[in-house]
Amino acid sequence: MFDPKIWAAVPFHFWSMVFFAFGCIVGSLLNVCIYRMPRGESIVLPPSHCPHCGYSIPWFFNIPLVTWVYLRGRCANCSAPISIRYFLVELLTGLAFLGCWLRFGDQAAVLSLAYCLVLAGFIVATFIDLEHFIIPDEITLGGMVAGFLCSLAAPALHQVKDRAPALEQSFWGIVVGGGLIYGILRLGKLLFGRHKLQLPPDAKVIFTETALCLPEKEIPYEDLFYRKSDAVVLHAKTVELSDRCYWDVTVRLTPLTLQIGDETLNPEEVTHLEVVTSQIVLPREAMGLGDVKFMAAIGAFLGWQAVVFSLMFSAILGSMVGITTILLRKREWSSRVPYGPYIALAATFWIFSAPEWQMAWRANLSVLLQIFAGIAPGLAPGLR
Repeated sequence: MFDPKIWAAVPFHFWSMVFFAFGCIVGSLLNVCIYRMPRGESIVLPPSHCPHCGYSIPWFFNIPLVTWVYLRGRCANCSAPISIRYFLVELLTGLAFLGCWLRFGDQAAVLSLAYCLVLAGFIVATFIDLEHFIIPDEITLGGMVAGFLCSLAAPALHQVKDRAPALEQSFWGIVVGGGLIYGILRLGKLLFGRHKLQLPPDAKVIFTETALCLPEKEIPYEDLFYRKSDAVVLHAKTVELSDRCYWDVTVRLTPLTLQIGDETLNPEEVTHLEVVTSQIVLPREAMGLGDVKFMAAIGAFLGWQAVVFSLMFSAILGSMVGITTILLRKREWSSRVPYGPYIALAATFWIFSAPEWQMAWRANLSVLLQIFAGIAPGLAPGLR
């Protein structure tokens, strides 16, 4: 199937058009993933439909790029506006697939397809993270498995020819990707563990069984509580439980206790908690667990050297965005951008960077690790 002679029998730029068209089709599927995954919906059933009126979209109104332009970004049935994101994701995916073919097509078709899969995952993760501040496990955990299998099919992902060293690189990419980012997460927790958030006057905050519901977003408890000492603290104008009310008290919630004024309760026994306040102090992380798993998935595809580069370059990108927003006096903009898109952009830069540059980066890291290995003789052989 991936015999270079078979692919070479057709003009190179015929495949360029195929990759672009195929990418646009895949982009249509990615739009479904972006909308449905964070909502816990199936990406298979029901078929594509208008989110406003439920109109089942026929095939002739489901042609990538063309349909959105033809209908002027509106539903054919109810004329409700359809976000331009659908068009942009299809176009971006088509261009990404085309870029993979132009960059890697002369090496191996399977390598181009493997990178297409990587970039498709980046696109889904970026758009979901920007809107919902999460990266679904289907992308991260599934990406680790896919990266390991792609390393078996295309060892050139790790700039080697044999499958055994490619699988070894993929394994250590997962270990370093997950371990390194988790270490940063824990360090950030120690250094920057509290975040004071101003809310609108008399804002209503609801504590459900699974998440903290603020006026503009919902935060799962697993993203707030990593240690038993982590606490959500606020001074409430009113507190409403299912069987009682409080006025003008301090509320402190930890994974183990709920303290309202002088009274201490078991959070698992509180079925309803609603407060009115204008300020809340939240435990804060440098990153979320989704970023940890996302970096591990990147390591599975690209290796641990790419993980180190993506971490460093994403930090530079984040700093540049932060400085720019400060200069523009729009600092709140940068706080609305999660870290996942920076990681995806940095890893994309790695993918399309010159092979000579990647080899130099790998060589420099190897020298540093050899020096470190002299200090720590127990260093895993796969990292040397």
